[in-house]
Amino acid sequence: MDAASREQFGWTLHESGPEGATHTVLLLPGALATAAFYDDLLDERKVKDASIRFVATTLPGFGGTPAPDDVSMENYARVAGTIAAELGCDAVVGHSLGANVAIEMAAGGAFSGPLILLAPSFSRVDESKFPRALDRLSSIFGHLPYALMLKIIGPAMKSSLPPHRREVLIAELQKNEPRFLRRQTRVYLEYLDRHGSLAGRLCESRVRAWVVFGERDEIGLTDDERDVLEQCPSVNLVTIAAAGHFTLNEKPSEIADILLDALND
Repeated sequence: MDAASREQFGWTLHESGPEGATHTVLLLPGALATAAFYDDLLDERKVKDASIRFVATTLPGFGGTPAPDDVSMENYARVAGTIAAELGCDAVVGHSLGANVAIEMAAGGAFSGPLILLAPSFSRVDESKFPRALDRLSSIFGHLPYALMLKIIGPAMKSSLPPHRREVLIAELQKNEPRFLRRQTRVYLEYLDRHGSLAGRLCESRVRAWVVFGERDEIGLTDDERDVLEQCPSVNLVTIAAAGHFTLNEKPSEIADILLDALND
């Protein structure tokens, strides 16, 4: 695969795959994560053999990248949608916060799918307890809870990432800037609160979507959200066995299969 990196709209884009590929796929990583979290998927032989051009990025502000003035989910979705349109992307894979950006792309009319949504949070109660706790603590202690979190993230993530990739990926997480994390987390949680639940917004977009969770993931769905998504004709719910939050790194072959199925659907 040829590979190249360039800047567009303040986002760093890492492109790989044949120039004249049949499909182009935008890859959006989660909070704290960078484009490097997609390397396991891109290394899958079935992906390399497919006619797919990949565009992996890091949401600006994360991984030590320059932060935008506007860190709202709507702004991330707007810019990601513009990039997808200009590059002719016909699918988006999003993990965690990146999956939430993809949902907003669809709900706001910036992208018509398909979407592969890995561990999105459809509401505040779905979200991991850690950002919620850090946000509460930051009201008293400022950015310091985030700074402490970054110091202990290595041991905390030890069981969540595959051993052969653990050191590299933890180093990517530790590049984050605490003050940015405090600001972005607050805005993100307020976004979830405004909508109550994103399940209806996703379904109403009518965008074809695969909603994927590891069976051991702390993030999940409320009963009402599951009912909405199971009854939605454009959504497939998928559970990955023996995986946690980072299915992208733990089970890249299964994620590759879902992506290939979506592109051929």
